[in-house]
Amino acid sequence: MAENKENTLHFELVSPERLLMDASVSAVLVPGSEGDFMVLPNHAPVMSTIRPGVLDVYQGKDKTPERIFLRGGFAEVTPGSLVILAEEAVPVKELSKSDLRQRITDAEEDLEDAKTDEDRRKAREAIARLNELFEAVG
Repeated sequence: MAENKENTLHFELVSPERLLMDASVSAVLVPGSEGDFMVLPNHAPVMSTIRPGVLDVYQGKDKTPERIFLRGGFAEVTPGSLVILAEEAVPVKELSKSDLRQRITDAEEDLEDAKTDEDRRKAREAIARLNELFEAVG
């Protein structure tokens, strides 16, 4: 049985690499820069920046949300849609704690071995990004 269109919201999640999601959903919990906010069908229009965090996408009343780590971006909400333009988006199910631990260790070694300020800056950014991903895995 198809969901009632009044009970769904058109959701698009776009990253620089690809369109990650284009679907009718029942709700989306967004990690806004001023705090998390839930977007439901018929939501008032809003524009918000997004902080690094986990986006929860609900596609049905009794289903577990699909969780996606976002590293910043923008959200535009209208009564019938939500569009998120993300700086980076990675499905949490694609992340592995052991892999991330190893990548953090490697990045820390890169920081120790860095010869220039630019190399040190890049290594610090990589470590910060990997730590954000690690926290998203929970």
